Amino acid sequence: MPMINFTLPKNSYFNSGLPSRCPSTCLGRASLRGNEFFYSPRRATQSSFLSVVAREGKKSENSADSLKKNDLRSMPYSMEVERMLLGCCVLEGGQESLALCIENRITADSFYYPFHRVIFEAISDIHRRGQPLLEGTLLECLEATNRIQLAGGRSYVLQVCDCIDNALHIRHFIDRLRDYELLRRIITVATKIVEQAYGAMMSVAQFVSEAEEQIYSVSQDTIRQSATHIKESVNQAIQMAQMAFMHRGQINGVSTGFIDLDRMLCGLHGGEVIVLAARPSMGKTSMGLNFAESAILPPADRDRVPTLFFSLEMGSDQLAMRLICGRAGIDMSALRNGYTPAGQESRLLSAAKEFSDAPLWIDESSNLTILELRARARRACSQYKIGLIIIDYLQLVSGMDSRTPREQQVAEISRGVKAMAKELKVPVVLLSQLNRESERDGRQPRISDLRESGSIEQDADVVLLLARPRGTSEEDERSAAEEDTPAAGFSLVERELIIAKQRNGPVGVVHLLFDRRLTKFRNQATRE
Repeated sequence: MPMINFTLPKNSYFNSGLPSRCPSTCLGRASLRGNEFFYSPRRATQSSFLSVVAREGKKSENSADSLKKNDLRSMPYSMEVERMLLGCCVLEGGQESLALCIENRITADSFYYPFHRVIFEAISDIHRRGQPLLEGTLLECLEATNRIQLAGGRSYVLQVCDCIDNALHIRHFIDRLRDYELLRRIITVATKIVEQAYGAMMSVAQFVSEAEEQIYSVSQDTIRQSATHIKESVNQAIQMAQMAFMHRGQINGVSTGFIDLDRMLCGLHGGEVIVLAARPSMGKTSMGLNFAESAILPPADRDRVPTLFFSLEMGSDQLAMRLICGRAGIDMSALRNGYTPAGQESRLLSAAKEFSDAPLWIDESSNLTILELRARARRACSQYKIGLIIIDYLQLVSGMDSRTPREQQVAEISRGVKAMAKELKVPVVLLSQLNRESERDGRQPRISDLRESGSIEQDADVVLLLARPRGTSEEDERSAAEEDTPAAGFSLVERELIIAKQRNGPVGVVHLLFDRRLTKFRNQATRE
């Protein structure tokens, strides 16, 4: 009887790579070479052998069908929910609806249906350009960018626009869409973790740690608490009072690094918005950096406070240079020109090492909206346990709707910053500009001089106004400094930090010194 030669099905009984499992005694001689099976029958017929092979092949087919059924399960989504949300956006005009979508981090990728992704991208483009969101403008945008077919065609876009009669339930649709998106992300991450588990090349502890990080990163949504009974608030107030008694004479918030200011404010407290306002070139950013340095590199008797610095004006490398030079006591302008005195390299490297190990995170993104800024702050607080947030500066935060007056945009930003401070329970230092009224009138700045909106003074818990001493101009500072130290060039100048508002404490004036050479503020007692 001739030898039989054929290819075995994958995952079959015989194709196991183990020659001992091949039936070579009762049926005949068998050999397995790769995926090729060679058999020479002895006492049995070919049909006996082929029946065995058929049974194994059937098992493999059933197993494959089972795998295919699992692989073909569709991701969770609702086409109707996606259509309804898009219809609400068009019906409402995109003003409030798009703001809600951004606040809940709804993007084009949140939609599962490809047509809906393209439509939402077009809606976002129209809103970003400040154009009215109507059926006509949506179709015009899609046709102008050659995306009308990618959106399902003109008729389908019109169906989406007319699928709902009112936008009252838009929050419900956003929540449902967000839930489906999170489920899909969980499935994707979980599948990736399973695949990594089969081929894990790392230690189990490291793999478990990375798996936990991936699962945790799926959602950074903050659970909003409802109203609580006053008993909880009373207990918290008693605890605060007990802590104050235990640390009598010490500040119970985040230290600013300035003795007189800490004495009047008792530090920076969670949930408060501290507005630091000044005219340009007064040292707003420098003072913000001084606050950050005091928080992340405190004296030995205080704990470090992780700090998040939003720099919408300067790059992170420039801020790092200021911090290092100020800490090392090196003239930054001389360093940039390459004229650093001999022997100061070690101080520079020592300061750089201190800041490298410090808990400071800098976000240098520009054109952030208040919703984007809040989302980034929320995520940083959950990851790094942030205890202080500094924003440089208010007027560079973009409004949600460019069509509204700037005063309304600033008011919206100010309310968002206050809500962020309460939500995250951290102090937020908000740098801001003053208008020209004080300079024009030759007087000290007032709280009413806050630029572009009066809502800033309403939302702020503390308002600090940085100014020159009364009757002193920039020319006076320059001439006086050059007479004393011509080589240094008006290095130390006096500054007044006016506490114009404080909800829970006194107002007054703190006298400081500003070192222009180091771009750093000092307590007035340390003039030497």
